[in-house]
Amino acid sequence: MESAYVTSKGQLVVPARLRRRYGIKPGTKICFIERDHEILFQPVTREYIHSVCGLLSSDTSVTEELLKERAQDTEREEARLEKRRAG
Repeated sequence: MESAYVTSKGQLVVPARLRRRYGIKPGTKICFIERDHEILFQPVTREYIHSVCGLLSSDTSVTEELLKERAQDTEREEARLEKRRAG
């Protein structure tokens, strides 16, 4: 297990072995994730992005879902207007 100290400016030096292993280079974005009583950090690298591509895929397209939702909103609005005219 590797360890490091936080500087007075709140900076943390990632050990060289881990930087090499996970492709962390100057300018690499790091996401901090709080989980239970832990803080995880995930470097956002090409490898990471490729590993999560398609993770949230669905059988229906987002466009289809939005069009369906829009049609339902239109139907509700028309029904509300008809009710107002009749009443």
